[in-house]
Amino acid sequence: MDVIAELRDIVGDAHVLTGADAAPFARDWTGAYEGEPLAAVRPGSTEEVAAVVKLAGRAGVPVVPVAGNTGLMGGTHAPGRIALSLERMNRIREVRAPSRLAVVEAGVVLSQLHEAVEAEDLVFPLTFGARGSARIGGVLGTNAGGSNVLRYGNTRALCLGLEVVLPSGEVMDLMTELVKDNSGYDLRDLFIGAEGTLGIITAAVVRLFPKPAAYATAMVSVPDLDAGLQLLNELQTATGGAVEAFEYMPKTYIDAHIAHDPKAKRPFDDEYEHNIMVEIGATAPRDAEVAADGTVPVQSYLEEVLAERIESGQVLDAMVARSEAQRREIWARREIAGELTVAGGPGVITDVSVPLDAVARFLDRADDAIAKADPAARSMVVSHLGDGNIHLTIWPSDHSEAAHDAMMELVEDIVADLGGSFSAEHGIGLGKQGSMRRRKDPAALAVMRQIKAALDPGGIMNPGKVLPA
Repeated sequence: MDVIAELRDIVGDAHVLTGADAAPFARDWTGAYEGEPLAAVRPGSTEEVAAVVKLAGRAGVPVVPVAGNTGLMGGTHAPGRIALSLERMNRIREVRAPSRLAVVEAGVVLSQLHEAVEAEDLVFPLTFGARGSARIGGVLGTNAGGSNVLRYGNTRALCLGLEVVLPSGEVMDLMTELVKDNSGYDLRDLFIGAEGTLGIITAAVVRLFPKPAAYATAMVSVPDLDAGLQLLNELQTATGGAVEAFEYMPKTYIDAHIAHDPKAKRPFDDEYEHNIMVEIGATAPRDAEVAADGTVPVQSYLEEVLAERIESGQVLDAMVARSEAQRREIWARREIAGELTVAGGPGVITDVSVPLDAVARFLDRADDAIAKADPAARSMVVSHLGDGNIHLTIWPSDHSEAAHDAMMELVEDIVADLGGSFSAEHGIGLGKQGSMRRRKDPAALAVMRQIKAALDPGGIMNPGKVLPA
């Protein structure tokens, strides 16, 4: 109770929540991880974060940073610990259009940043379904991906500098605005993706990009994924890498969407096994200027390519969005994936990546292996096809922990054989502890543990996450 009193001295009574008041921090978004924290603390400044961390170190109480709490791997699970919420640290300190950067605090909601930079005809291109609640600290902590990685890269590629509160309570200022800074170890990348196990990110300098003047967005059905990859490569070459999203939604995913939402529409009158959402973003005026007949060059180009491929049989059907409303409908179909995953009940949530030309082989082998292991199991796939990231969720008929672990290992075996990774963008948290223990190179794990011990000798920063016991 002395710790609670001291926390209140630091941030004020209103910003230390306990018991029923801390309920929002006692359960993650998926409902898979529950546990009441000692207290939920909402500091309003970097100085207050530092003071909380110093107190936690003295008291030996672990600290778990919480951003939007939209993760899927239990990274914010904080039973008996201090859940340190960054929601009050939500200022966009600066948008510098000439330098194409923004200085933001860790509690800034992703969609809030999108809206702020759009006024400058710029974009912060990270996007996914939870953008209305996910916060900058969380996306940095997990090195989040999303649907536009194909063009812009993961969160790590979008960050220039960081401000971090270390486990000692010291504030490390890495808030560089430089594209090039070769002065020693790249500590910034050490904290991005560390899920708060090495320190708490409190602010960042992020990169911005020109807002496309026009989009060409379409739903496409193809006979197989090899045809889809050929289409992607052709569009990338012809547009100079302007393909922003290339998202795979097979028939099983479309069926799940329709079953979940009675208002949802199928992308085509006919039903196809392989459906892909493609979006091209045009920044050059020649590709975006509206012609007298109302057409936009980038849309016309996409229509021409798809028509030619329908003629040759490499595309079965296509629908190009002719309005912003149609574009948003296409995106909504893809961005409901997280909701569909949770709605299916407790399942094995995988987040793997394989080489682009191995996606079809992975899916075929996974289908066969799942059916052989558990004929009554259900599964759903959605994929960032353009970067080889596959979200396969499996609902075994046996809901025991052993059955779920066995299904996860089954997927890991296939991924490893194809030269892939068991974790692409969701982070490790608690959910992939077994995968880390089984699949991560032992030497790499040893180095990670050494880094953890050096920076956090008291083990107070989000213990039990990322590194397996």
